[in-house]
Amino acid sequence: MSPSQPLPPRENTLFKRILKCYEQKQYKNGLKFAKQILCNPKFSEHGETLAMKGLTLSCLGRKEDAFEHVRRGLRNDLKSHVCWHVYGLLQRSEKKYEEAIKCYRNALKLDKDNIQILRDLSLLQIQMRDLEGYKDTRYQLLVLRPTQRASWIGYAMAFHLIKDYETALKILEEFRKTQVMVKPFDYEHSELLLYQAMVMKEAGMYDELLMHLDTFEPQIVDKLYISETRAELNLLLENYATAEALYLELLGRNPENWAYYEGFEKSRRPSTEEERLAVYRERAEKTPRAHAPKRLPLNFTTGETFTQLIDRFLRQALHKGIPPLFVTLRKLYCERWKVETIENLVLGYVESMKSCSKFNPAGNVQFKVPNNETRIFTRPAYCDIVQ
Repeated sequence: MSPSQPLPPRENTLFKRILKCYEQKQYKNGLKFAKQILCNPKFSEHGETLAMKGLTLSCLGRKEDAFEHVRRGLRNDLKSHVCWHVYGLLQRSEKKYEEAIKCYRNALKLDKDNIQILRDLSLLQIQMRDLEGYKDTRYQLLVLRPTQRASWIGYAMAFHLIKDYETALKILEEFRKTQVMVKPFDYEHSELLLYQAMVMKEAGMYDELLMHLDTFEPQIVDKLYISETRAELNLLLENYATAEALYLELLGRNPENWAYYEGFEKSRRPSTEEERLAVYRERAEKTPRAHAPKRLPLNFTTGETFTQLIDRFLRQALHKGIPPLFVTLRKLYCERWKVETIENLVLGYVESMKSCSKFNPAGNVQFKVPNNETRIFTRPAYCDIVQ
């Protein structure tokens, strides 16, 4: 409550109800309580009540009335942190972020330890990329709430964003040491450890990150992240044999993940197109139902090899009626010769289907499909190609 415009007990209780209604989104009830205060001639110009009424009107979509009431409340009580805070909230809703920050700073001059204002200010500072200001605000929040996890992580994140990785890791490590009792499957603690890992990775501390994962693996819930990160780090550290084994394990878990194939290929270090193709053929033999090892070679193969692979790929997909086939192939359209190859093959399929209900007159598989259904079946594919 503003010291310049104190309210008696009855009106003060009503004002607290306005705040509660705002928090619970009961805006119409909040307006009723505000009216009860403002109807009293003694408090008809009470600044904080006018400001809260304006904020409530803003939530109901009445922007003009909202600004009018908030400005009127601010004029009547310039020494109220509530009025300045509310005015800042309205400015933020209008995307006037610089003005909102000024309002928050004025509010903090009147109540420097207000947690909510500091939080709102920090959100705007990071949105406006005022990283130094964000760091100072998060430090104030840490001093005021040193036992909260969010205070420590927010302060560490400020250093992370300004690329002071060493300080960020020190702050995170100090907080981790305070976590004595770690429960099984503690997701919040697990995310803290993963955030430490992310900072280490960005800092290029690959050996330290591997040690971090080995040490805290029992406390990290996301086991897949551990496997993926280990594989990636061993590849970066040129431990190719270890990286290959880890990527093989990941491919056994998910044979459709393109990133795993990319890492596995790098761990094999192929130097020619034939060697690269051999990597994917090996995986296709091991997992014949997997789609990725048949699709990925289309990105780098050329000439007759590409024509044979895309022909086989198209026939299998069209035979099974896979709907997103040409969405999958869209990335190949950046090369004109590949577009022409696909177009010629599909047009050939259309003509062959019309004449003998086969993809190729020499083929063994015959499709008994009426002509109109054949046209509907092939038209979207052709349209995707020519676009």
